[in-house]
Amino acid sequence: MSQLPAFEVSYDYLCPFAHIAHEHLVAGLQGGATWDVTFTPWALRQVHKDEGAPDVWDDPDKVADLVALESSIAIRDGWPDRYLDAHLALFRARFDHGVKLKSRDEVADVLNGIGLDTASVFEVVDGGGPRKELAESWRRLTDEHAHFGVPTFVAGGDAVFVRLMDRPASGDDAIATIEWIVSQLTENPRVNEFKHTKIAR
Repeated sequence: MSQLPAFEVSYDYLCPFAHIAHEHLVAGLQGGATWDVTFTPWALRQVHKDEGAPDVWDDPDKVADLVALESSIAIRDGWPDRYLDAHLALFRARFDHGVKLKSRDEVADVLNGIGLDTASVFEVVDGGGPRKELAESWRRLTDEHAHFGVPTFVAGGDAVFVRLMDRPASGDDAIATIEWIVSQLTENPRVNEFKHTKIAR
């Protein structure tokens, strides 16, 4: 296991590739990795909003669409010891069980299922802090790194969008995968793009 610099990884629960990358992150951390990693939400719905429409975090019609991301911020900052469990549970609800995560009831069911005090989480969400941070994170990543999609890894002043195809086979597999990504990002600036032209299956 190598010593990585601090890094950041973006996510939105809408994206299957964010799901795969973040399963690697969680499995690696739970498998003993000591990474200094920041989990940063980035609202894909802001990218796909209609021209002339308000920002999603200012749009009253999008309140339910952001509840999962806002709840994840509240848990990350207020209950950090439960964040990895909640993060993984929300991704798996979306992609293993087809839950759209577009209502408080749906998000509450997921969080209640892992024993979180959902009422307290929603109290933080209703205070407005998570929504403000969601907007600030989106603008920072977009302005500073030309961020365009999740998951994007950020380290050493540089950023790379990564699309992994397979979920981790083990904690060791997850650690090796994440450490390869971050090492390539920080130690191999000669490569700007390396992309398969087709999926090999």
